[in-house]
Amino acid sequence: MKLNLALGLWQVYALFEQELMLTQYIQQAMRHAKYEIMENGRFFGTIPECKGLWAEESSLEACREELQSTLEDWLLLGLQLGHTLPVIDGIDLNRRETAHAEAD
Repeated sequence: MKLNLALGLWQVYALFEQELMLTQYIQQAMRHAKYEIMENGRFFGTIPECKGLWAEESSLEACREELQSTLEDWLLLGLQLGHTLPVIDGIDLNRRETAHAEAD
């Protein structure tokens, strides 16, 4: 029973660590965001490192919120599909292949 509890706590810690890393990644990525006002007066936002990620809204704050929401969806889909994600300020969310020892 102690082994199961210890394993359970380790898994909870690992999940917490992953969630914290994801939160830090999103915060850092949003610091890289670039915004511009389009000819129609709407705001356009993008994060250059995140190819294909953009948002457009009527105000800067709405654009920022939409960009962050889109980033979150983009990351979750990319992680689920196994896409290579950009490393942002040293934060790497990409899965690492684990080396397995071959049995004799």
